[in-house]
Amino acid sequence: MTEEYESMTVAELKDLLREQSLPVSGNKKELIARLQEASSSDEEEEVEEVEEVTTEEEDDFDDFDDDWDEEEDELHVARQKPVLDEVTQEALALRAAQKKKTPKFQRTEWYRYKRLSRSGWRKPKGMDNKQRRNYRYRTPLVRVGHGKISTVRGLHPSGFAEVMVHNTMDLESIDPETQAARVGRTVGGRKREQIHARADELGIRILNRRRDV
Repeated sequence: MTEEYESMTVAELKDLLREQSLPVSGNKKELIARLQEASSSDEEEEVEEVEEVTTEEEDDFDDFDDDWDEEEDELHVARQKPVLDEVTQEALALRAAQKKKTPKFQRTEWYRYKRLSRSGWRKPKGMDNKQRRNYRYRTPLVRVGHGKISTVRGLHPSGFAEVMVHNTMDLESIDPETQAARVGRTVGGRKREQIHARADELGIRILNRRRDV
């Protein structure tokens, strides 16, 4: 660095000093000495910063190891998948693609009354009903053309055939490879817990499993 500074002019040395916010007074030797002191101090600071970073990373790594030893590993349990043939898999994929294009069917004047917006589809009636007369600014009507593939009609999106259960005895007749259980809404928490435990023993998937049970 000393040779480089000596080959530079006084004006160039002063420019370097201004960039580092250092005084520019003195002759050429004083300017060079001032630049050398600044460069040596910067190198020492960089070394200290590197040492501090390495010590902090080691401390963090040690803390991470301690936490890892204390915490128990939670195993992820994958959901059961149905055993389907290629034809059924293709039909399910096609049904999913068709469902994206299917419009949302709503009752007449669903925008006016909340109870109508929460209810399901009803056939519009009345001689002057705009929805029945298929006006464009009304919601579409349910038609035969909106139907899906009949071979997979009624199947869950996962491919399972749903079976309603209300107790543990209903699980005995379920085929785990093609059927899945759906617990009835009137089943209480204690009986639901028993159904969950028995379904896990038989390898049956529950479609509406609750996390708190």
